[in-house]
Amino acid sequence: MSVLNKSYLFRYGIFLLSLFFYLALPIHSYGQEMREVENTAFSPGEKLVFRAYYSSALTGNVTAGEASLEVLQNTEVIGGRSTMPVIGLMRTRGLFNLFFRVNNRFESYIDRSAIAPLLFIRRVEEGKYRKSQDVMFNHFDKVAVSNSGTVPIPAYVQDIISAFFFARTYAFENPKVGDEFNVDFFLDDSVYVTRIVFDGYERINTRLGTFNTLRFKPMVLKGKVFSQPYPMTLWISDDKNRVPLLVESGLVVGSVKLELSEYQGLRNPLTSKIR
Repeated sequence: MSVLNKSYLFRYGIFLLSLFFYLALPIHSYGQEMREVENTAFSPGEKLVFRAYYSSALTGNVTAGEASLEVLQNTEVIGGRSTMPVIGLMRTRGLFNLFFRVNNRFESYIDRSAIAPLLFIRRVEEGKYRKSQDVMFNHFDKVAVSNSGTVPIPAYVQDIISAFFFARTYAFENPKVGDEFNVDFFLDDSVYVTRIVFDGYERINTRLGTFNTLRFKPMVLKGKVFSQPYPMTLWISDDKNRVPLLVESGLVVGSVKLELSEYQGLRNPLTSKIR
């Protein structure tokens, strides 16, 4: 066995041992209490399913796949804290698999009171790219421990799934165009900050009906995928659920759209739907 493989197995073994103690033992706060975030937007049992479309000069407008987010009914206790497990799935379908196959699974165990992740599990298959990572978040000591290292983090940093749910808890009281808020999130052993800007009110038509919505522009990282910092527009229901109804984004090549196609277990009536 090579020295590199021995090193990896040693680090992974230490991670598994740390994970066992983290899951089994209470989290010590050393006099500090976890925050409490008021959440009236979602609850266990919610499931959202989205249809994904891709458009380009070469492909035209095609159905690319499906994505879903489900807040499980069962409660998982991690480090003495009660969590809501959330499962996120993304899969391409049909002929689009010949173009670029995606089969991703994410699990985020979100602290019920703090609305912050305690454990994040990521399994990614995108074309030839593969990524498998488990991350434990210690918000008291402000560190994230994964099977590839330990990284300092801001308190209550989010993962890419929990960030979506945390953003839904924001109290939008008569927002004005240009109002913005920031969300810290952790990805690939690095901490990023995304800025989300309120872009106005809009009534939109979708496959599920006509809705009154709040329109936002989330900032993303420019690079191989996105060609500008604000290529994405997000429409969420203008009601207590704050459900994403439609997402559109320009890419370096073409554009992608996610549209809500099914929902169940919403916490509140979907009063934003007018017909």
